[in-house]
Amino acid sequence: MKKLIFLLSIASLFFILLNCQKKAGNEVTMLREQLAKFVPTEISYDTSLLTEKETVVLEKLYQAGKIMDEIFLKQVYSRNEEILAELQKSRAETDQLRLQLFHIMFGPFNRLDHNNPFYGNGAKPAGADFYPEDMTKEEFLKWIENHPEDKESFTSEFTVIRREGDKLLAIPYSQYFKEELTSAATYLREAANYADNPSLQKYLLSRADAFLSNDYYQSDKDWMDLKDHTIEVVIGPYEVYEDELFNYKASFEAFITLRDPAESHKLARFGGYLLDIERNLPIPEEYKNFKRGSESPIVVAQEVFSAGDTKAGVQTIAFTLPNDERVRAEKGSKKVMLKNVNEAKFNQILLPIAARVLDGSQLQDVTFEAFFNHVLMHEMSHGVGPGFITVDGEQTEVKKELKETYSTMEECKADILGMYNIIFLMKKGEFPASFENETWSTFLAGIFRSVRFGITEAHGAGCTIIYNYLLEKGGYEYDQAALKVRVNIKKIYPALEELAAKILTIQAEGNYEGAKQIIAAYAVESSSMTALKAKLTGLPVDIRPVFQIEKIMQNK
Repeated sequence: MKKLIFLLSIASLFFILLNCQKKAGNEVTMLREQLAKFVPTEISYDTSLLTEKETVVLEKLYQAGKIMDEIFLKQVYSRNEEILAELQKSRAETDQLRLQLFHIMFGPFNRLDHNNPFYGNGAKPAGADFYPEDMTKEEFLKWIENHPEDKESFTSEFTVIRREGDKLLAIPYSQYFKEELTSAATYLREAANYADNPSLQKYLLSRADAFLSNDYYQSDKDWMDLKDHTIEVVIGPYEVYEDELFNYKASFEAFITLRDPAESHKLARFGGYLLDIERNLPIPEEYKNFKRGSESPIVVAQEVFSAGDTKAGVQTIAFTLPNDERVRAEKGSKKVMLKNVNEAKFNQILLPIAARVLDGSQLQDVTFEAFFNHVLMHEMSHGVGPGFITVDGEQTEVKKELKETYSTMEECKADILGMYNIIFLMKKGEFPASFENETWSTFLAGIFRSVRFGITEAHGAGCTIIYNYLLEKGGYEYDQAALKVRVNIKKIYPALEELAAKILTIQAEGNYEGAKQIIAAYAVESSSMTALKAKLTGLPVDIRPVFQIEKIMQNK
């Protein structure tokens, strides 16, 4: 009997070990599949554009950018540093794969899978690490209601909220990240010492000061005033996507790039249309915003290095900054197009997607020119429409009224107006008539590039709203038998104009409930979207940058 029990115990242990091996094998396969969604892509730049001094400037900026990575890692999740140390110590194959994915995602949460964890069982807090993990929205709002003197600091983009006993406190970034920001400021000042360009030198020094004062206003204006420069750099806290609780708190990031003078000159003329574009918006005159500055510099650049928020998961292809409405009112905003990143994404991601989902008759209309120019118009469109607004007699901002819905609504607006404004400029003679079909078809294919980022992510959610709304209105037509989608050229523009008016009106009125309603109704995965996304299995979702400058710095 004892022998039988012993044999049964051995058998049980064998099956347990077998199941563990099987589970580990399944996890290895899953992790490899997730990593395969990001195709390694070299991001190189033309070193011949730089003088010897500018090369030193670039290297100092790279070092400052690496510190933005460190700060953002802390902003994402309170346990990130602990988890990173655990993964780095382990030699298990699963943990080595997790470590690679951790570096892509800036944490243990899969940004392409609704932030589900691939390491551990913890759920990502909606407020990332900007707020206490156990703090509810209601508690935050109640505190402000009871302590109105704290409203400005609590809703500031540049503070973290922490508990002290039974109190909530707002701590400035300059204090909370003092060690990291002091080091970053030192690198910026060292870079400024080598910068021959006065405007670049001024920006680097004022941004270094901002890191320590927590006041970014002057340095944002100095960034807008960069002139005759080769190195185009912006570094600091900007986007609020990571704060899914309120969209209040800004994440640290860096873009280090080199200007392409010829391409920048070609696109600069579009900036002169900014006021005309505002006048053409499909909303009542009282909702239009003519108080923003008229400057709208457009820069085409080669990306050298990116850091922090912009590098997490899906890579940024262009950006419009600053986000400070005071600076926009005075000076407008700058649009920076990352041409080498755009080319990589178009060739490796968008074209293969278009071949699988788009009706064959419209496939020839998918072009890089249409893709690149929509990206440009998307960025320009962030700079038009409501900004400062009045709600119940009080001056406020769209982003503060729309709270956590703001990022989705703003990205949706920019994508819609990206197309709307291309058609406007086509009528002005800036684009040939043939560009209309290219715009519609290329954007439709691009929707399926964006929704693969996740329909809860701001860009993916915005595209999902557009797809479902235009499908409902007949602007898009789905062929269930062929599993293809196409543009209805006759219906697309009226449907787009109608949606643009809805989104802009919600923003102009600061209509939080209206924003929630349109997201609930249209930011959902419809049956045709599910079927078309399934056809994309096996295609990479995005690029994984391999920066040339990292190799250069490693060899120094």
